[in-house]
Amino acid sequence: MAVRIRLSRVGATKRPSYRLVAIDSRRPRDGRALEILGYYDPLTEPATVQINTERLAAWVGNGALPSATVAKLIKLHAATAAPKVVEPAAKPRATRARKPAAAAKVAE
Repeated sequence: MAVRIRLSRVGATKRPSYRLVAIDSRRPRDGRALEILGYYDPLTEPATVQINTERLAAWVGNGALPSATVAKLIKLHAATAAPKVVEPAAKPRATRARKPAAAAKVAE
């Protein structure tokens, strides 16, 4: 059995959303899937991509081939799911010492 990882369309007319599924390559686009691996919603800004990476890796390890579109989505998900590098905070600038507001009123 040749397994592919591809998109299966769900959603209403003119409101598409997709599931990432592991499916036999001979089945129709929206046929019964072996496993649902995530989803893709192109209508949100930015597009929402959610993938179960452990299950995806297991299927690819067993020989499943992702479609071209799914390969792009995997790269997009990897780029957005990567941990953000936090840069150290800038050193505070030297400022003049200011009088507290209460002391300024008393001095007047």
